[in-house]
Amino acid sequence: MKAINLAVAATLLSVIACAAPSTAADQLVLGDINWKATADGRKGEPRLRVSHRKSTSDVDLNGTRRELAGTTAVLAGRPGQVSFTIVHAAGTLACTGVLKQANDGEGSCSFTSDLAFETALAKRGLAPDQRSDLLAMLLVDATIELADGLTQEGVKPKDNGDLIAAAALEVTPAYIRDLKSEGLVLADIGDAVACKALSVDGAYVRGLASAGYRGLSAQDVVGMKAMGVSGEYALAINRARGSGQ
Repeated sequence: MKAINLAVAATLLSVIACAAPSTAADQLVLGDINWKATADGRKGEPRLRVSHRKSTSDVDLNGTRRELAGTTAVLAGRPGQVSFTIVHAAGTLACTGVLKQANDGEGSCSFTSDLAFETALAKRGLAPDQRSDLLAMLLVDATIELADGLTQEGVKPKDNGDLIAAAALEVTPAYIRDLKSEGLVLADIGDAVACKALSVDGAYVRGLASAGYRGLSAQDVVGMKAMGVSGEYALAINRARGSGQ
């Protein structure tokens, strides 16, 4: 992934890492994981914050991920001792702790990786350099289906970091198709991540196309978005130039 895109992704995602050996001969078991539940996320939605060593990642409990339904229900419940388990293709996160009130509590967890998932990643050239990245994949919902879908759309993740960034920013195959609807050129997955990080969508690309800007590179579009150039603005500039001739 390009350095600029890594910098963008780093502002939005804390990738969990440790010095675990990168061999999948045995299941990875991670301890020293803490969780905290809050309700001060976006729009006041409940959020689960998971920390491992010096890294932290937030998971929104807004109902968009089915495997989190049980966790959402537990953390929205009555005060007292609680336990919940998140089962994902990447592995299982088992947690216990204390809830002070609905969506306000904390505790500890352990993570156990799934060897079949690691094998599938390796077959696609996406084996993590650090196996603790598997915990990050659970938290951001990075899946084999996402990796394959992005590959089919011509933006194959080059490594597990690409897959984590794409999942964290919700760069999906449908999003890629929408971006390309007016001929936007995406050289690689890094281009797509940069577009999503700056909220470039198909509507924005189509707005530029309606002003005569078609077949742009992702770098061109990202630069225009960063400068606040809209389709309407580009069209107005074109008209002004025409009236001045």
